Amino acid sequence: MIYIDIHRCERMILMDYQNTAKLFKAFCDENRLRIIDLLKDGEKCACTLQDELTIVQSTLSHHMKILIESKVVESRKDKKWTYYSLSDSGSELAKNTLSEILTKSENYSSFCI
Repeated sequence: MIYIDIHRCERMILMDYQNTAKLFKAFCDENRLRIIDLLKDGEKCACTLQDELTIVQSTLSHHMKILIESKVVESRKDKKWTYYSLSDSGSELAKNTLSEILTKSENYSSFCI
């Protein structure tokens, strides 16, 4: 006999939606999109991003926290400075996840019965 823990499966599905929402939250703000655009040219110091965006440090920290939690951006410390860059694996995850979300299933039907 095979036992399936339905509640565990539901939690796993919910967690996947939560992780996906966390990933795409990175793209839901104009400042975060600007940060991503700036990081396409390579690693940047927090002070450079702050100057480019003309925002205060607390606002930058808020956006960087979301970008890092989404795994789209990674950071490294060097003495008193923090440097940020785009994460190759996070960017790939975002592209693959979006593609998966928007791909119609093989059983897709455009009409209701």
